[in-house]
Amino acid sequence: MQLTWSEVSGRRLRRHGLTPPGHGGPADAAAAMCGAHAQVMSAAEVSIGLRLPDTTASDVRDALWVERRLVKTFGPRGTVHLLPAADLARWCGALGALPAAGRLTGDAGVTSAQADELVEAIGAVLADAELTVDELSEALADRVGPWAVDPVMPAFQGMWPRWRQVTELAAHRGVLCFGPNKGRKVTYTHPARWLPGFAPAPRAEAVDWLLGRYLHAYGPATPQHFARWLATTPAWASGLFGASDLTEVSLEGTLSWIARGDDAFAGPAEGVVLLPHFDAFAVGAQPRELLYPGRARDRALSRGQAGNYPVLLIDGVVAGVWHQKKSARAVAVTVEPFAALTARRRGQLDEQVQRLAAVLGVRPDLAIGPIAVGPHA
Repeated sequence: MQLTWSEVSGRRLRRHGLTPPGHGGPADAAAAMCGAHAQVMSAAEVSIGLRLPDTTASDVRDALWVERRLVKTFGPRGTVHLLPAADLARWCGALGALPAAGRLTGDAGVTSAQADELVEAIGAVLADAELTVDELSEALADRVGPWAVDPVMPAFQGMWPRWRQVTELAAHRGVLCFGPNKGRKVTYTHPARWLPGFAPAPRAEAVDWLLGRYLHAYGPATPQHFARWLATTPAWASGLFGASDLTEVSLEGTLSWIARGDDAFAGPAEGVVLLPHFDAFAVGAQPRELLYPGRARDRALSRGQAGNYPVLLIDGVVAGVWHQKKSARAVAVTVEPFAALTARRRGQLDEQVQRLAAVLGVRPDLAIGPIAVGPHA
């Protein structure tokens, strides 16, 4: 099967619920994109809201903290994601099967045995509590010993306690996720408090499931694309692809794979889409040079990394960047397209900005022009 980028991008956009808006609730939207990046929680709320009709940021927060249909935890690449609670056991089983990442060495390091001890202790401490980092540190010092909380881990603003090296590992083994904030401080808790009887799914079964979900949302793909999405080794991903029941296709001349039987492509990518910071589509869709062609590579990527800038998609490729400034009553959106917009494209952009404002619960204010702020702004 010979496939063009437009055909592939069109299928991905439809499956992500971006064209046209999807159906269901916030957990369904998070499932469709294989998790919503939530390092910046407001961006995750917009990512999900834009994929659903009549869904607001408040609805996403309710799905997370009230209905418990979403879980905030460490997902692919070890970054904070919103994942469907119904899929958490398989996510943990799959992520826990990835080749072990290297631990810090020297005085800051932990051995495999120490990591196991810390994870077990974290699970026990969080079994009936929601604790801040400081509270969890105090509990681990009492349970494991002072070595667990030595401030030896290099961090953004100083040194973190030793145990924080295994936070991601504890999440992937199913004993840690985020709880509601205490004021401005994050908390951690045990997912079994909200999901009685919770335990990670068997690893082999979970890995097969995750590959299937990934290929449904982002295929066709190569083992290298899958490895990059998960931040794991290409060798491990290649072995998985080789052992799975997949079909070879050609994407713009590059050998790629889809799940066997999943060969429906309904038409090219069309229309205008706004994607916020670190949207799953902008980060996960590959090959990146086809999603970010020409000027987009230099303007919308930061040292080759996707997600640092909110992007404007036109017909399945990045065709601009945008910036928002929200106040109590309005959101001022500035869009910097890489080429002049036709009247039709401007109308579609207006609709996207109106939808963004509806997600945020304010009125829209759109301007077209250059954006001076840098990434993450």
